Amino acid sequence: MGPSRHRDGPTAMLGRSTDAEEVTMARRRETYTDHYEGDFGLSALTAAVCAAAPVDVPAALRLAAGAANLCAGEGAVELGADVRILLDSAVPEEALRAVWLAATGGRFDPAGHGMTTRAWLGRLAELYPARERTPAPRHAYGYAPTRPDVDEARLREDVVAEIRASAAEAPALTAPPLSGVPAALEAIAEEADADLALRLYLRVLKAWHIPVDKAQFDRLMVLDERLAYPGPLVYDGLDVRWPPLDPARRDAEGDFGLSALAARFASPWHTRTAEGVVREAAAADETAQTPGSAAVLLLQDAVRLLDSPLPTGTIARVWAAASERGYDAEREGTDARDWLRTIAEVCRTRLAEVAPAYVPGHSPARTELAGAVLEVLRAVAPELADRTVSPHASPLTGTDAAEAVAAVVTEADPDLGFRLLLRLLDVLAVPLTEERYARCRALGERFGHGPWLVSEAVERLVRNE
Repeated sequence: MGPSRHRDGPTAMLGRSTDAEEVTMARRRETYTDHYEGDFGLSALTAAVCAAAPVDVPAALRLAAGAANLCAGEGAVELGADVRILLDSAVPEEALRAVWLAATGGRFDPAGHGMTTRAWLGRLAELYPARERTPAPRHAYGYAPTRPDVDEARLREDVVAEIRASAAEAPALTAPPLSGVPAALEAIAEEADADLALRLYLRVLKAWHIPVDKAQFDRLMVLDERLAYPGPLVYDGLDVRWPPLDPARRDAEGDFGLSALAARFASPWHTRTAEGVVREAAAADETAQTPGSAAVLLLQDAVRLLDSPLPTGTIARVWAAASERGYDAEREGTDARDWLRTIAEVCRTRLAEVAPAYVPGHSPARTELAGAVLEVLRAVAPELADRTVSPHASPLTGTDAAEAVAAVVTEADPDLGFRLLLRLLDVLAVPLTEERYARCRALGERFGHGPWLVSEAVERLVRNE
């Protein structure tokens, strides 16, 4: 699914352009995901205040201390930077107060305690003075953390566009008590910092249960990635108007369905039951997916194989290859079709919990792509013939596994067959040329797969020619 804001000297890396038509606020950015698991800084404080009962000044200060203590005290860096950049900006008092009250759900109004909002922020600034961040640890293999390269002008434009989109589509944002909030958020984006404005805007949406549609959610997640936020910062608590469940949708970035389930069994899983692993897979919706999507896609794969004319033994070989013999249904006393029925039942149970109104259906198989999948399979057949799945326990030759995958392509579903082919290449560590890898990438795009499905499966297998 992070960047701190450092300050050099008393003005905190904050610069103003000399262009009278535009004020440019610059902050040194780091990778927030290196430090935090969720929200941070002033927006984390507003979330804590919003979740509390109406609070007085001592209680608000205790909540501020909690935000400052995030990440073993590193949260004070963001909290201090956020309040200073607002204090150093030209954002008027009425805008600061409007956003603070909206983001906190009105739980703490500084005016009710004899303070302006600026005075309240100034008190926080005194408690959390500017300081250097403790460097983030080096990543695996010794790589130093990198900072996101942010086009500040483009970021301001994009954040303002999202604020305006919500104002246009959500009546609550244009009516009291929030009617002045969109303009106030824009002022923070343009006169202070777009990153902070985005986080406060998200807090307003969550505090007042203002929904966003799927298209806007996707745009917000693009901003999340650009700013190197921890993923939950955007989606935790956000009310998304999800599109209906549809087995034809391909919103997942990575693998899904039966091929993704098989990969789980190829990894250590024995601390859980086999059915427990299926339940985890059926609940593994990605952040861009309508809740229940993982179960819908896994159910479709299972039912397609169940309803196909494929012999049960062929299904067993496909599963054995894709799971690297990680779970041998026949050895456990059930045949492959009974195993698929178990998978299907787990998916139906999951859907009854998260989408009780959903009526299971199936999208048409992409039969026009069967030939393209078989071409890739034929191209790697010589390399598959030299390899064996689970050579030391119930060995399955690469040729037999490839023939079973080809049968899935022609008799059940080319999409599923292609994903199982990628699993087979991964399991058997078949080296790929750049040209063959490019063909797999292109075929994944034709199926509408997410950007990581092919690369996560086989990119490591590419060899320089």
